[in-house]
Order: sequence, then structure tokens, then C-alpha cells
Amino acid sequence: MSAYATSAPAAAGAASRRMILIFLGLFIVPGVAQSVLLTVVPLEALRLLGTARAVTLLYVVAGLAALIGRLSIPLLVQQIQRRFVFSLGASLLVVSAALLASGGPTTFACGLALSSFAFACIEITSNLYVLDHIPRHALRHFEPARIFACAGPWTFGPWFGVYLQQRVTFAAPFAVAAVAAMVLLVLFWWLRLTELASPSRKPPNPLRYLPRFFTQPRLRLAWGLAGARSAWWSTFYLFTPIFAVTSGLTPEAGGAIASIGTGWIFMVPLWGWVGRRYGLRRLLAVGYATAGLMTVATAAAFHIPWIGAVTLVLAGFGAEMIDGAGNLLFLRAVHS
Repeated sequence: MSAYATSAPAAAGAASRRMILIFLGLFIVPGVAQSVLLTVVPLEALRLLGTARAVTLLYVVAGLAALIGRLSIPLLVQQIQRRFVFSLGASLLVVSAALLASGGPTTFACGLALSSFAFACIEITSNLYVLDHIPRHALRHFEPARIFACAGPWTFGPWFGVYLQQRVTFAAPFAVAAVAAMVLLVLFWWLRLTELASPSRKPPNPLRYLPRFFTQPRLRLAWGLAGARSAWWSTFYLFTPIFAVTSGLTPEAGGAIASIGTGWIFMVPLWGWVGRRYGLRRLLAVGYATAGLMTVATAAAFHIPWIGAVTLVLAGFGAEMIDGAGNLLFLRAVHS
């Protein structure tokens, strides 16, 4: 009896570790596809449209279209099941890569909107599978593992995509993204993941739960902080390569700045220790202040490109500090 009691938790722990390793692939592979296009797509948009203002408008329109698509995903899951929504996202990622590489403004805009919707399908369904298959107590191991597993693609991808386009061929980064999407699709169907949630359950109506969400001060604050962080990272990846080429640097330099600014992700364990030692409020305050001040300094140093590059990297340092605090908050929520 005692032998069984000893081996059962060990077997459960081993099963949890195997499941964690399996699910990491569902985040690493799309990370490769997304990161390799992060700086390539803004540069191509600038080449096609001519001005940063036009690029901004294009991204706003594509973002709104993607937002509508993201809100429709729960209904889509109910209609065609989760596995087919994931497959749709991976398939649309291949199509969007082809459209982005086509060289025309209209097809490029369609590819940008499709890619945003495709990544939303993959991200949302992957998280649902994680919640279904990874026990609550194992999430505290999964989240740090996911961050470090994705750190490699997100650190090297922005530079590598520009390098491929400049040194190999124009279509190379788009081909890498398309191949990654096909690998992801094969991996997903090979895993044969089951859906534990009832497909007949009616998806929530955003018009009902959003007002209730925003009546709660703590949730409004959490949404505001997370939204500011997400908006900053979107701005960083969009305008860092544009800043580089318009201020006199090379496209590869823009990709390298984005990669180095993201590379602070490897310091997430340090931020966790700092947050536990000095408090999350101080960590968040310093992170937001650093990211904000260094972003303003980048604008002031536009005509001195290498100083602007340094301030952008330091802004990434502050943003990753915020991410470290957010990860610690998540782990606390899992323990509670």
C-alpha cells in the first residue's frame, strides 16, 4: 500500500511533465512563424505605402478586423469544434504568408488581417487545450517553461527574418512562416487532443459580460495595465524597424534592435525574485516608468540613430520587467 502511495504521485508528476513538453510545441512553433515576420512585415508595408502614417492606418484597420474575428472565435468553436478552429488558424497562416509575400498593397492588407486572425485562432484554442489537459497545480511549472521555450524564437526571430530577406531572398521569411504553420498543423493532429469542454455549451455574449467586467475597479486596473503593455509591444515591433530605416540605419539593424529589446525576456526569473523581495507595485512602477521614459527618449533622439537604438533596447528592458511582474501575478493566482 505504501509503495503504491509513493509511486502514484510520481507517475502523476511524470505524466504532467510529459503533457507540459507536448504542449510547449503548440506555443514554440507558432512563435517561430510569428517572430520571423515581426519586423519584416512593417518594413514591407513601409515599402508599399511609402509613409509611416499610412502603415499606421493599415495596421489600425487590420487590427480592428482582427478584433472582430477574435470576438467571433467562441461562436466559431461552438459551430465547427475547437480542433477545426485551430486547424483553420494554421491553414490561414499559410495563406496569409503567401498574400504578404505577393507584393501588392491589397493582397498585403488582406494577408495582414488574415495573419492576425490566424494567430488569434491558434492562441485561444491552444490556451483552452492547456486548461483542459494540464492540471491546475502543474500550471505553475508550465508557465515558466512556456516563457523560456518561446524566448528563443522571440529573441532571434525579429533579426533572423530581416536577415533572411536581405541576404537570402525576399520570400524566405514568409516561406519559413508557412512551413512552421504546416509543421504546427501536422503536430496538432498527431497529438490527437481531446476536448473536455462540452461543445453544446453556448458561448458567452461579450455585450453582457464586458459591462459587468468594467464595473469592477480591480479588473479595470488589471485590464488597463495589461492593455498598455500589449499596446507598447505592438508599437515596439511595428515602429522599431521603421525607426531604423528612416533614421539612417539598415533594416538588419532594426531587426537586431527588436531582438535585443526582446532578449531581456531571459531575465524573467530575476524579476520574479525582485518582485517577491521588494514588492510587485515597485517592480511594475519601475518597469512602466523605464519603458515610458526610454520611448520618449527614442523620439527625442530620432536624428541620432544609435542613441535611439540604445533607448529602444532599454525600453524593452522596462517592458520585460513588467512582463516578469505579470508572470508572478499569474503564478500567485494559480496558487490561490
